[in-house]
Amino acid sequence: MAKRLLRIFGPLILAAILVFAVLAMPVNVGFRHVSAEKEKQAAVSLSPNVLRGKHIKQEALKDGYVPFFGSSEWSRFDPMHPSVLAQKYKRNYRPFLLGARGSQSLTQYFVMQNIQGELRNKKAVFVISPQWFVKDGTRKDAFGFYYSQLQTAEWLTHFRTDAIDRYAANRLLQMPAAQSDHFIYAALQRVADGKQLTNYQRFYLQTRKNMLTQEDQFFSGIDLPSRNLSRVNQQAKQLPTHYSYSALDQLGGRLGREATGDNPFRISDKFYKQGLQKEIKMGSLKGFQKNLSYTKSPEFADFQLCLDQFSRLNTNVLFIIPPINSRWQKYTGLSETMLRQFDQKIHYQLQSQGFNNIVDLSDKGDVPYFMTDTIHLGWRGWLAVDQRVNPFLSKSQSKPHYAMNDKFYSKTWQQLAPDDLTQYEQETK
Repeated sequence: MAKRLLRIFGPLILAAILVFAVLAMPVNVGFRHVSAEKEKQAAVSLSPNVLRGKHIKQEALKDGYVPFFGSSEWSRFDPMHPSVLAQKYKRNYRPFLLGARGSQSLTQYFVMQNIQGELRNKKAVFVISPQWFVKDGTRKDAFGFYYSQLQTAEWLTHFRTDAIDRYAANRLLQMPAAQSDHFIYAALQRVADGKQLTNYQRFYLQTRKNMLTQEDQFFSGIDLPSRNLSRVNQQAKQLPTHYSYSALDQLGGRLGREATGDNPFRISDKFYKQGLQKEIKMGSLKGFQKNLSYTKSPEFADFQLCLDQFSRLNTNVLFIIPPINSRWQKYTGLSETMLRQFDQKIHYQLQSQGFNNIVDLSDKGDVPYFMTDTIHLGWRGWLAVDQRVNPFLSKSQSKPHYAMNDKFYSKTWQQLAPDDLTQYEQETK
């Protein structure tokens, strides 16, 4: 009987052991090359699997792609989009778009964990969306959608017992997604308490990381969406053969006029009719943002994680602060004073620590055809971004000198009213 069972189940058991051995072996074994076409496809795919993974991002960045961190703005492809301009005019860089709807600072911090070698002493672009900085910060369901055990395991194998990593561990413990693996959750609790990991936890995390890395190498490129690459190729056909700012500005104006029609916000007519027209006619959106604030939020501390990571890796970063469509802002009652205060607060957090490469477009919300919808750049907005991104990435830049301060993790900073900023600066020098 035993021999019969062994004949039946033996091959299955052996296969399971072999699969486990392959997945758990060191990641250099079974390495899969990523083709140039696959990198090109992944760079604009906005695929959650690419964002959660490692292999494709790592290989593309090694081959000269530049990480563009952000969120839903990257999906607004038009001829002036950074990916389109870089392709058409054969720039010496190509954007690798990292982020989609719902990805905020905490997600981006963990995205950085398995591409540290590709960020060290390199350049990056980072879009700061004011909409991230609401009362409760990042939504737990949105964070969970992009959560990656691979990135967390990678981080836990090289964390430091300092205020930065203790904050990151505590923040992750607040997310239901962290409970998806009991052993990782227990390790996070030790890091949050300022303790070293046990020998078993280190062994488990290294094995788990190897398994997840092998899985990523095998599966991350399968069924990679190609729709966005097709969109980039189509949009590039509308551009003039040779780069000319004036010609592109005229083209952006013409495309903007054709796309916006006569809706009251001068935004994409397609977006207006699909997402806003019915509510506008009902009057349900008028004044609905009058009590909204972007000045008090845990997002300021989450954002500090990204800044500290850039500092540790000596990454030179260009930050972009997009505007809000001024017609939409007035219609919904979004406070102009509050928006200026947010701008002041985020500038202080950046510049007081040595992050001085800032493209602040917050005052451009009333420029015609600058925005494709209520909060996202388009046409002339992307062209304005290109005026700063292209020279930053194409030319040599002086080395950054960062002076980091853990005060930006404090509850005081997260909830600080901008009116108290001057006094706070004096008290915390």
